Amino acid sequence: MAALGNSEMLTRKIKLWDINAHITCRLCEGYLIDATTVTECLHTFCRSCLVKYLEENNTCPSCRIVIHQSHPLQYIGHDRTMQDIVYKLVPGLQDAEMKKQRDFYQKLGMDVPGDVKAELCGAKAHLGFHHNGDLKSEDAAHKEPGEEKREEDEDYHRSDEQVSICLECNSSKLRGLKRKWIRCSAQATVLHLKKFIAKKLNLTSFNELDILCNEEILGKDHTLKFVVVTRWRFKKSPLLLYYRPKMDLL
Repeated sequence: MAALGNSEMLTRKIKLWDINAHITCRLCEGYLIDATTVTECLHTFCRSCLVKYLEENNTCPSCRIVIHQSHPLQYIGHDRTMQDIVYKLVPGLQDAEMKKQRDFYQKLGMDVPGDVKAELCGAKAHLGFHHNGDLKSEDAAHKEPGEEKREEDEDYHRSDEQVSICLECNSSKLRGLKRKWIRCSAQATVLHLKKFIAKKLNLTSFNELDILCNEEILGKDHTLKFVVVTRWRFKKSPLLLYYRPKMDLL
């Protein structure tokens, strides 16, 4: 009887309405899109909603805890796990969101960025999935595991949306880079840039560096796309970043 009870518990159906409160944004009251979590209290919102809110506030919209007195945007992060859960629970949400993004860029007469193209391809691949839960597309099913893995390894994020960056040194204690103009994936983080600079300058540790935009120190987990959207939104490319030794090392 106990085994039967456990089996029934595992197959019990839950209505989407019962969990809506956990997968919706309190600011727009819609399902979470580009889910972003406040690191201080772990409340989650749509990234665009939260960024807009924090332009004029420094507290969490849910619990009103102070995120940071002056730089609250440094203490929020993309929650990929939560976004994956939302897309799996809400039928058609991911396809609808991808279509909106594609239509938006087409309306402006712009090329669809690489990361959006990748997500669109991923959504289309769902049409070829087997009903038994196999998550391989028809083409992938005919490839050897080693071949599929090799293709992924050799991509090097070239299909991602790209960001042009100028890395300038604003400290007499460090030398400038020979090649300060770089172009990389928008999904790269500030931490990646720190490691890149440290390697080029032969520093003992990337933790010795601060990277700044508009005279503001950037959090190590910020993606370059996030930096562009929140600090370089109305400025022309390239994204201008400065590096210097950490203040406690000066």
